[in-house]
Amino acid sequence: MGIEDKARNAAQDAAGKVKEGVGRLTGDDRMEAEGKIDQAKAAVKKTAEEAKDTIEDQFRG
Repeated sequence: MGIEDKARNAAQDAAGKVKEGVGRLTGDDRMEAEGKIDQAKAAVKKTAEEAKDTIEDQFRG
């Protein structure tokens, strides 16, 4: 996983946490749910990048 991908995933995860927190504080269920979705998307991307890296490592080594 490249540093840019890691940074993008971390930013999306952080934004999701903020959205979730703001939604929880304001009682906005939709915003809270959107925050959780953003975090889940970041986690899926991270897992996919890690799988890709593992496969690439297998072919290199």
